[in-house]
Amino acid sequence: MDFYEYVLDNKSLIIEKLKELLKIPSVLTEFIPESEFPFGEEINNSLHYMLDLAHSDGFVTKNVKNYAAHIEFGKGKEIVGVLCHLDVVPEGDNWTHPPFSPLIKDGKIYARGSDDDKGPTMAAYFAVRFLKELGIKPNKRIRIILGTDEETGWRGIKEYFKTEEMPTVGFAPDASFPLIYAEKGIYTFDINGKAKDDTLLTFNAGDRYNVVPDYAECTLSIDLKDDFKKFLSYNGLHGEVKKDKYIVHGKRAHAMQPNLGINAAFILADFLNEHIDNEFTKFISKYLSFDHLGEKFKIDHNDKEMKEFTINPAVFEYDNNEFRIGINCRYPKGWNKEKSISKIENIIKKSKFEYTKISDNPVHYVDKNDPLVKTLHAAYIKHTGDTETPLMTIGGGTYSRALTKAVAFGASMPGRKDVAHQVDEHVYIDDILKATAIYMDALFELTK
Repeated sequence: MDFYEYVLDNKSLIIEKLKELLKIPSVLTEFIPESEFPFGEEINNSLHYMLDLAHSDGFVTKNVKNYAAHIEFGKGKEIVGVLCHLDVVPEGDNWTHPPFSPLIKDGKIYARGSDDDKGPTMAAYFAVRFLKELGIKPNKRIRIILGTDEETGWRGIKEYFKTEEMPTVGFAPDASFPLIYAEKGIYTFDINGKAKDDTLLTFNAGDRYNVVPDYAECTLSIDLKDDFKKFLSYNGLHGEVKKDKYIVHGKRAHAMQPNLGINAAFILADFLNEHIDNEFTKFISKYLSFDHLGEKFKIDHNDKEMKEFTINPAVFEYDNNEFRIGINCRYPKGWNKEKSISKIENIIKKSKFEYTKISDNPVHYVDKNDPLVKTLHAAYIKHTGDTETPLMTIGGGTYSRALTKAVAFGASMPGRKDVAHQVDEHVYIDDILKATAIYMDALFELTK
């Protein structure tokens, strides 16, 4: 049976279900551990949308306290895991089309979550559904695991694995083809402190550690409106003054590639430093502004295989002279973590601020010659004929690192612009269809 032809015969069904899922604004609003909806009602709606779809298609499912769930097919002792997530990052500003009203244009579906990770999730789901429809009986269990908190704290998947079996091998459809066999470590920390200046009243930018903030605003006790407008005009920047707020617009990007974004907080801090004397804004400009490699902290590092260390100052909160700066780092193998963190702590201490470690997820690595990698890569080559594009490493953190042996596998094809977490996020319909067939072949081979 030609899996791809079968997928094409069901193209309209795949698109229909994907659009329904994309309409749900599954952004985390508040985490309430003991609630019926621990990650909010809309994320819960996305989870139950997928479970209801699976029930209607005759699959076995299990919901773990609305923290996460799985959809299972096949029999056997071993489990092949397919790790997906249904939460999305906040939509951000300046979308061409409403972010939760899916639009098909020029062969693409535009919506928040279309690329990360609802589109790939739907491709994986239909891959399993079509194997079932074709009467294929795997000798291992295929388990699609649906996470709800991948973009923030991974609390959903952690709760899930407190009670559920760990798959033997697996993949996360949450990146690019042909395959990502290694992911950088992710180190997150906060800087807290106080400033003595009485001119800066508030300063806010960013809402997620894993996103470059594209919006920053402040309020002041002095009038700098004319200076601010001149600053924006002279530098060709986007911003405005609304009542008492000084606003700067940057460009949103994923924290794993902060160089692709424009951090609005950096721009606002640089302007303020021309007019006020404030420890908070001076620290930003001296150690953080426009330095995605960590050179100002002297913690930069480059690995031949996994590339450069990156740093993303992501969350800025300042009120009543107290502040917090939330920073997310992506580090390759070979980065001297202990020495680098010591450098950061010393700089923060000398500035009379406080350092707080938030989390550390180590480097995830699966050998390129591992049978899992070879099987998945062969499925990709079968449907694309592409033997030239190399296997990759990334700075992102997918659910593949939740398993001992798993990799990130699709669904974006080589050469596509990275639009995850960005305004006007989209996915190519052809990529989703091709990915569905690739996943069918991969799962067929992995469960023989």
